Amino acid sequence: MQQPADHSSQRHAVLTSSPWESLAGAARITRVRTFLCAPQGCPYLIVRVETDQPGLYGLGCASDPQRTLAVRAVLDEYLGPLLRGRDAGDIEDLHRLLLNSGYWRGGSIANNALGAVDVALWDIKAKAAGLPLFSLLGGRARHGASAYTHVDGADPGELADKVHAAVEAGYRHVRVQVAVPGVDTYGVTSTGSGAWDSSAYLRHVPPVLVDVRRRVGERVELLHDAHERLTPAQARQLVAAVTDARLYFLEDALAPEDSAHFGQLRTAGPVPLAVGELYDDVSRFLPLLEQRAIDFARVRIPTLGGLTPTRKLVAACELFGVHTAPHGPGDVSPVAQAANVALDVSSPAFGVQEAARFHDATLEVFPGAPVPDHGSLFPSSSPGLGVDFDEAAARRYPAPPPLEHDRWALLRGTDGAAHRP
Repeated sequence: MQQPADHSSQRHAVLTSSPWESLAGAARITRVRTFLCAPQGCPYLIVRVETDQPGLYGLGCASDPQRTLAVRAVLDEYLGPLLRGRDAGDIEDLHRLLLNSGYWRGGSIANNALGAVDVALWDIKAKAAGLPLFSLLGGRARHGASAYTHVDGADPGELADKVHAAVEAGYRHVRVQVAVPGVDTYGVTSTGSGAWDSSAYLRHVPPVLVDVRRRVGERVELLHDAHERLTPAQARQLVAAVTDARLYFLEDALAPEDSAHFGQLRTAGPVPLAVGELYDDVSRFLPLLEQRAIDFARVRIPTLGGLTPTRKLVAACELFGVHTAPHGPGDVSPVAQAANVALDVSSPAFGVQEAARFHDATLEVFPGAPVPDHGSLFPSSSPGLGVDFDEAAARRYPAPPPLEHDRWALLRGTDGAAHRP
C-alpha cells in the first residue's frame, strides 16, 4: 500500500524561505550608492539602487536639508547592506523589511532613507516593464498636474504685479508671501531683525492678502503659507482675517504638534486648510481625514517613506474627499518631483502641485527634470521616473557644510526664545 506523501519538509520550506528566494531570473540588488550635491543651493541626497541586470538601476531622493549626513549614514551603513542580493521587484516586502529593521522605527531620518530606496525600486520596476511610472500607479487620470508658483513682496501693488506675471506665464495658482516690516517673514528675503513677531504678522499680512485679491480679481487662485509659526488661538484669528482674500488654501496654519486643533479652525471661517509637509507618518493624516478637518494633504513622498505608503494615503484622501497638494519646493530634487508628478496624474484626489524653479545647474545634473509648462507639470513618457542623474556634473556642485543650511530654521521670537518654524 502506498504511503501518503510527507509534505512537512515542503511546508517548512515555504514557511521559512524568503519570497525573493523562489523567483528565478529576478533583478537582484547588487549595490546602493548615495550622492551628495547642491546644484540648487540646498543639499540633495540622491540614491542609486543598482541591479545585476545590465543598465537597470533606479533613482530615489533622500533629501533632508537639515539632517543630510544622518540620512546618508542610515543608507550607507544599514539599508544598503541589508538590500544586497534581494529581488528588486518585491517592493511591498522590502518596504516592510526596511521599515521594521530599526526596532524604533519611523521618524524623518529613517523615513527619508527608506523613501529614497522605495522610489528607486518603483523606478526599477517601471523601467523593467518598459513603462512610465504613472502607468504602474493606474495610468493617467489627467494629462498633467496643475502647479503653483511662488511670489513674494512688500506691498499689495508689487505682489499683484507678480501675480499677473505668473498668470501670463500660464499659472492658475500662485502662492503669495508678504514681507512684514522690521521682522523675519517666512518665504520672503528678510530685511528685518531676524526675529519672528506673530502679532506683527497678524496685523500686517491679512489686509495685504485681501488687497491683492481685490487687485488681481478672481481668475487666479491665491495660496498662502503660515509655516507652522502660530498658536492655535492665533491661527483662528488668521483664518477669520483672510476670509475675504478667498484663498485656494491656507497652508500650515498649525504645527504638527497642534494638529488636534484643526477641527476648531473650521469654526473660524470658510478658508480651505492644507497641512502635512512635516508629517513623517501617513497615520498622522488619518484623524484629520476622519474629522474632515483639512481640505488638502501636503504630502512629502521621501519623508513619508516613499511611494508605497504615500499612494495608500492618497487613496484614503480620495475616499474622504480631501485633495492632495504634494510638497515640491527647491529642496525637493527633480527625482522626488518626478515621483510627485507620477502620483499626481494617476490619482483622482489630486488638487495642485507645488513647483520649484530649478536652476540651470540643477537641470544639468538631472536630465529629464520636470519643468513647468504653462503652469502645469507633465510626466515623462520614458520608462520609469524619466529623470536621470549625471554624477560627473553633480561633482561640480558640492553640498554646503553641515549646519549651514539649518540657519533658516533657527528662528527666535522677539523676546529671544527659540521659536517653532
